Amino acid sequence: MRGLKGMVYDTSSLDAEEGIRFKGGWTIPQVQELCPKAPGGQEPLPEAVFWLLLTGQFPTEAEIAQFQQELKERSTIPQSTLDMIDNLPNATHPMTQLSMGVMSLQMDSKFAAAYRDGTPKADYWETYLEDSIDLVAKLPILAARIYNNQYRNGVETVSNPDLDWAGNYSAMMGFDQLEIMECIRGYLAIHSDHEGGNVSAHTHHLVSSALSDPYLSYSAAINGLAGPLHGLANQEVLRWLMEVREVLGDTPTDAELLDHVKATLAKGKVIPGYGHAVLRNTDPRYVHQKEFAAKYIRDDPLVNLTAQCYKIIPAHLESLGKVANPWPNVDAHSGVLLHHYGMTQFDYYTVVFAVSRSLGCTAASVWSRALGLPIERPGSVTLDWIEANC
Repeated sequence: MRGLKGMVYDTSSLDAEEGIRFKGGWTIPQVQELCPKAPGGQEPLPEAVFWLLLTGQFPTEAEIAQFQQELKERSTIPQSTLDMIDNLPNATHPMTQLSMGVMSLQMDSKFAAAYRDGTPKADYWETYLEDSIDLVAKLPILAARIYNNQYRNGVETVSNPDLDWAGNYSAMMGFDQLEIMECIRGYLAIHSDHEGGNVSAHTHHLVSSALSDPYLSYSAAINGLAGPLHGLANQEVLRWLMEVREVLGDTPTDAELLDHVKATLAKGKVIPGYGHAVLRNTDPRYVHQKEFAAKYIRDDPLVNLTAQCYKIIPAHLESLGKVANPWPNVDAHSGVLLHHYGMTQFDYYTVVFAVSRSLGCTAASVWSRALGLPIERPGSVTLDWIEANC
């Protein structure tokens, strides 16, 4: 089904040359410029991107301040959910914990209650929106709890009411310096949505089309995001870069790096982080993170190696004449940034991605309910049919 137009998804679109455009036609550079920012910061506020995905417009400073306050008021998590997360075995994967936590929040679904009470179909979007805002408000608290339990010996997760949505998420995990909070803000903003065909967004769209509430739908999306072919790409990039560094050292020459790339390809392997199912140009999200690194980071061997790869790899892949898109995608840089700032636990990277992608998935399904889109029900064929007709 790659590239097959098969759904309405109104919060973002993907152009092969330009990359992502959020609702209203806004590009990543425009979001960077026009989106409200935290005091003293230069990165877009993810909660303002959520507003953009819902309305097609950037919120004013007054509107985003009011919305931030509403998110804080909705962020309390039931003790039963916290107890469940706290009592899971340490071996439970962070994404499994997040999915279970989101499922446990479903008992308070306003949409499910309204549906049981017979609310008219035209009004479905109203309680779907309420649930979506509730879920988005709670996710950083839940995700930080998982991080602290798993990697900080259960240190208490303390929310700071003076911080924004993403800044507070960062600080609750112990990353409370301005620079890394800015990194997390930018990360959550640019990963928030990427049209409807990717596994997490499509899963949320599919499950919610059955009128499952946002908690059930986003738990399913998290499970899709956890798959190695979707949400784990930045981990694979980081592991590959570490292998390159182990073999070639901290400062390989361009010729040494090119030889290593050729050797990797000769073994039938791909260069992780390069290529995209849709994009035919450098991913603007990669450019965003590349510029962030150039602004803030000096003398990090992995960051330097990432920049060197950008100089070497696309030209070589293009010279082979077999690669439709030799350019880097967002995963070629995102894991390197998290690692630089001390988040070295690879298994948790997808949780950060999941906190971000909740903005796009829930906003899109609010619009699906407002537009009255039907249940998704494609047809299928059997192997016998394929043998007879193909």
